[in-house]
Amino acid sequence: MKSNYQPREFKVVCVRECVATDLIDNPEQAVKYWRENIPQAPWYDPMKEAFVVLLLNSRKRILGHNLVALGSLDTCPVTPLHVFRPAIALAAASLILMHQHPSGVPTASEADIKVTRDLIRAGQLLKIEIADHVIIGGQDRFTSLRTSGYFY
Repeated sequence: MKSNYQPREFKVVCVRECVATDLIDNPEQAVKYWRENIPQAPWYDPMKEAFVVLLLNSRKRILGHNLVALGSLDTCPVTPLHVFRPAIALAAASLILMHQHPSGVPTASEADIKVTRDLIRAGQLLKIEIADHVIIGGQDRFTSLRTSGYFY
């Protein structure tokens, strides 16, 4: 009996393939990394939400980033499996979750807050810290969910 299973591949873009900020320990540095690397990616579309994880080692030095999901104008499907798979493969100690709002308004939605809290709990089980969730808006605007008080 023939299986319909097709092997899949995912890619973590390593630091040597992009502009590295090196140390990322605050939201401003994460935003700088995003603006220098993500909009130049061939898959990037400013009219769709893109959910990306930055993978960090135990000293908050960036190992690379991974595109988790491309969404629509106002939503992006995210599951713990897809968020943590590259972190486990690269033995990352922590992650910074990032996505952009095509509207240009970086205000966190209820869905953004819920998925962040769900991923924090999943990370606790795996011993992989969610360091922040940064929402990118237009013209250098962004929101850090950690700074905004949404982390426990």
